[in-house]
Amino acid sequence: MSRALQRRENIAGYLFMLPSLIFFLGFVVIPMIICILLSLTDANMHTEGMFGNFIGLGNFVRLWADKDFLAALKNTFVIVIVSVPAVCAFSLWVSSAIYRMKGPILSAFRCIFYLPVVTGSVAVTVVWAWMYHNYYGVFNYILGPQGLGLIEGRINWLGDERFALGCIILILFTTSVGQPIVLYVSALGNVDQTLIEAAEVDGATEFQVFWKVKWAQMLPTTLYILVITTINSFQCFALIQLLTKGGAGTDTVMYRIYWTAFKLTEQAGHFGYANAMGVVLAIFIGLLSAVQFKLAKEK
Repeated sequence: MSRALQRRENIAGYLFMLPSLIFFLGFVVIPMIICILLSLTDANMHTEGMFGNFIGLGNFVRLWADKDFLAALKNTFVIVIVSVPAVCAFSLWVSSAIYRMKGPILSAFRCIFYLPVVTGSVAVTVVWAWMYHNYYGVFNYILGPQGLGLIEGRINWLGDERFALGCIILILFTTSVGQPIVLYVSALGNVDQTLIEAAEVDGATEFQVFWKVKWAQMLPTTLYILVITTINSFQCFALIQLLTKGGAGTDTVMYRIYWTAFKLTEQAGHFGYANAMGVVLAIFIGLLSAVQFKLAKEK
């Protein structure tokens, strides 16, 4: 291929990429840079200009003495630690049970599990709020004296610190398993059958076939599921905003960022401080994702 032809093809390729590159730069890269710069300032509603006064790492130092932020960070890690393994394990179990089913039945299961993913978060939240209601909710009716009798009286599920965070995790779990199940079903269907047959001929048990053959070929899919599930769990916001507004011990870093930037009007909206929270959250997500990548490569 001549250099002139190669150059024309390269130019054509970059032109096709240009719309996506403009979108990526305008809505990802530039906002990230602005976020980092704002995190180093005392910007708020009353400062002149966008950035206010430069204060260096003052906001980050202040974060580690902020009890509200530390509590939100703890809740966020609890959500991640509980929901990510649960979503991955449940998705793998369900997909292993249904991937050999015939077309219509398999499609029906995919639709059932994926429906919460494509349903609007507001609609899903309204249904769960009704189920958790402390007077006429489904859970109090089923578990109460008139049902299974597991609880003595009504429980304010979303208002009691003993249960509220667990209720949020349950909702996040049900809305997060759809995509991993679809991905795992596809990955299981693409496993090399000759390797499975060879392992069975050599006398491998069903568990050995799964662990040594199927699981090894599904590692890229598992890594992708771990990363996206981790990011979604770290960014839990809509459920908190719509159900508890950070009360009953359910505050998360994402909700704390929103509250600090847009709700603390009596303190003139701490944009710089809120952006510092966002930078810290991004660092934690990046570090955890890097660890997941490293562990996957070692296996």
